[in-house]
Amino acid sequence: MMLSLWRERQWRKRGVVGVLVGVLLGGAMLGGVPAGAAGTQGDDRAPESFVALSDVDPTIRHDIRYETAHNFVGRRVLGYQEPLCLLTRETAEALREVQRAALARGYTLKVYDCFRPQRSVDDFVRWAQQDGNARMRDEFYPRIEKSRLFPEGYIAERSGHSRGSTVDLTLVELPAQPQRPYRPGEPLTECFAPEGERFPDNSIDMGTGYDCFDELAATEAPGVGDEARANRFLLRGLMADAGFSNYPLEWWHFTLDDEPYPDTYFDFPVARRSLTAN
Repeated sequence: MMLSLWRERQWRKRGVVGVLVGVLLGGAMLGGVPAGAAGTQGDDRAPESFVALSDVDPTIRHDIRYETAHNFVGRRVLGYQEPLCLLTRETAEALREVQRAALARGYTLKVYDCFRPQRSVDDFVRWAQQDGNARMRDEFYPRIEKSRLFPEGYIAERSGHSRGSTVDLTLVELPAQPQRPYRPGEPLTECFAPEGERFPDNSIDMGTGYDCFDELAATEAPGVGDEARANRFLLRGLMADAGFSNYPLEWWHFTLDDEPYPDTYFDFPVARRSLTAN
């Protein structure tokens, strides 16, 4: 789900302002982009500071949804050529610290999305503006019309994921149970349905599925049960200890506080060949 600039403004108007403000509005001169500007780098090669998370910590599980058909679009998203998690090295190393803490508690991290190319964001926008093709609505946005996703800020023209230091993730209890693959065309269940009814993710219960376009996805949503609320707070605490801030409207979404590219949005594909070091 996009980190919408519109939704950020609404969030701030409600007074929920924290350290993420500095992350999102960073003022450093990076990547040749002056403070306050938002530049897009269109090279198909990543900067040398980007790495594959699996090279930094191979114990972290991957479930890269946009490389599959199990997402709100219902097909592989443009730009996702391999099921990889690419991140800035600083972010990957911070996640390695989170993983150590999670393992000590009997859990492992599982990432759903990491770096997201600008071309993928553009693909979301085009999809949102097209009539029809709402076949995944019953699972991912059952309480909102597709035509409202862009106006209401669930999809935006820019995403913090394109800066390389934002990650969508969850916790899986060890030993991890196998997770069956999504079968295109199978019956769909609302992402906010009880754990035993919605799609069988092997994540601990977070109250909703990943990428649930719904108010219940907010980290502190009052309608979530006690167990799911405690699980969300556990994840948020582990991430905060390693220098990440949570986006309050999405329990799975975290950005490294000291991200190295706060104003630069990259557009290389999610593929091993994008890494200049390989």
